[in-house]
Amino acid sequence: MDLKAALINLQCEMVAERNLVNPKAISWLQYDILYQLKKEGEILPSHLSVTLGVSRTKISKALKGLKVKGYIQQSPNKFDGRELYTSITEQGRTLLDNISFKHAVLYQTALRVFTKEEQETFAYLSNKLSNQLRESRRE
Repeated sequence: MDLKAALINLQCEMVAERNLVNPKAISWLQYDILYQLKKEGEILPSHLSVTLGVSRTKISKALKGLKVKGYIQQSPNKFDGRELYTSITEQGRTLLDNISFKHAVLYQTALRVFTKEEQETFAYLSNKLSNQLRESRRE
């Protein structure tokens, strides 16, 4: 099987799966921001911009929408008052938990399709590729 075609196909399928669980209350960029905040805790917008590979302008707009909906909170950076530390609120965590519940179908499908060894290999290779893509954006 052609690796390039397999990656493109997987990306398309993952987008389709994402659309099935779209909460319609937030954009996918906003979802990605909430996910990073839940995973990492307080983050500066500049860090989010690099991590997600999105311009600071788009990050700022997405953060504004999340703040209006009560999913995030922000506090001034003690060293540079122009930047705000951003963290997820309890309401934001609840939203992510509800979306996560819907992601369980994808997980159950993977459990059914892959053998235990294939699950471990897929997880290892997916994390390896994801980490490299993330690092490449930071360079």
